[in-house]
Amino acid sequence: MKKICALTMARNDDFFLTRWIDYYGKQLGEENLFIFLDGEDQPIPKNAGKANVQHRKRVVEHVVAAEKRRLGFLSDVAAELLQRYDIVIGVDADEFLVADPRCGKSLAAYLSEITISPSVSGLGMDVGQHLQTEAKLDGSQPFLSQREYALLSSRYTKPSVISRPVRWGSGFHRIRGHNFRIDSNLFLFHFGSVDYDMIQARFLDKDRMATGRERHIRKRARTIDIITNKRARTGDKWLSLARFIQTWIRPIYALNKPAMADWKLVVKIPDRFKSIV
Repeated sequence: MKKICALTMARNDDFFLTRWIDYYGKQLGEENLFIFLDGEDQPIPKNAGKANVQHRKRVVEHVVAAEKRRLGFLSDVAAELLQRYDIVIGVDADEFLVADPRCGKSLAAYLSEITISPSVSGLGMDVGQHLQTEAKLDGSQPFLSQREYALLSSRYTKPSVISRPVRWGSGFHRIRGHNFRIDSNLFLFHFGSVDYDMIQARFLDKDRMATGRERHIRKRARTIDIITNKRARTGDKWLSLARFIQTWIRPIYALNKPAMADWKLVVKIPDRFKSIV
């Protein structure tokens, strides 16, 4: 089994960060988690356990500059960690990399077996609330036991897993100077759109509004609108099709990022994922 760690950086995200620690702690071991809190005012999550938690001095700046600085820092940290680890997973606090239960292996076991040179991506699953059929999220229960649908978003098909030092672009969305490879058994579940009320509360977060994140939060609300109003496709063939499209379709402005050719494909999440996150 290879040595694998996960890192993230968060601010005002205790709800997701607590779940992040619980999930990746079970998958990799708490001692292999590296968490950077953006601001000395940020509380350490109560379930941090053996996780490596550090406070970073808060720098208030526009989201574009902030993301460039944040991912530059995390790329440097990942490079240092790769002196001790074989693989580093870099994700946001609301993102969960999952190995398909059908492969019969844990995330760590699966990543230990596949080729990662220099990165690998999971298919992006942007999970959202269906306003007509799904209630407010119960944080004490698995997310996927309460949410049935996801938008197959190339935005979250990220090169999150690396085996050697790289330079991540903003939001982990791409690696500079390298292409990406989507693994057939990996999925990146993004839960930023998992609850409508939670999104509305973020508009009241002065930190986020002051740094120009309103547009980013509105994108999350649009995910809920799409999931609520579009007919969901059922069956793994749609996951395979999305993986194929994202592999071969690229945006003109960034040829090393996946795209969906503006297709808003909503799928019913297979039942085998329900108890994982």
